Amino acid sequence: QVQLVESGGGLVQAGDSLRLSCTASGRTFSTYAMGWFRQAPGKEREFVAALSWSGVGTYYADSVKGRFTISRDNAKKTVYLQMNSLKPEDTAVYYCAAVKSYGLGSTSYEYDYWGQGTQVTVSS
Repeated sequence: QVQLVESGGGLVQAGDSLRLSCTASGRTFSTYAMGWFRQAPGKEREFVAALSWSGVGTYYADSVKGRFTISRDNAKKTVYLQMNSLKPEDTAVYYCAAVKSYGLGSTSYEYDYWGQGTQVTVSS
């Protein structure tokens, strides 16, 4: 069982940066692939970024490629999402997710554990 807690959301202006954190419980964090998803009001949850258990493999949605970076610190059991050059369309609740896998998942049904979400609001 893995419990995930996100933090770092907030209200920023377009062009600003934010770093989201997701801290996991459990002793086997390093064996989990991690992902970030987001859900805007009235829209379906969408994939943002994924990171392999080793931290070597990454995968990004086209909408955030070049602006967002996913990383992890296994010693701290934490995965990060560095978000730069934020746009109003990035406004959403951001969720981290985990799955015990050596692969990378880009769909929500591939993940077994989810955090409660953190709100990111980007004003124009």
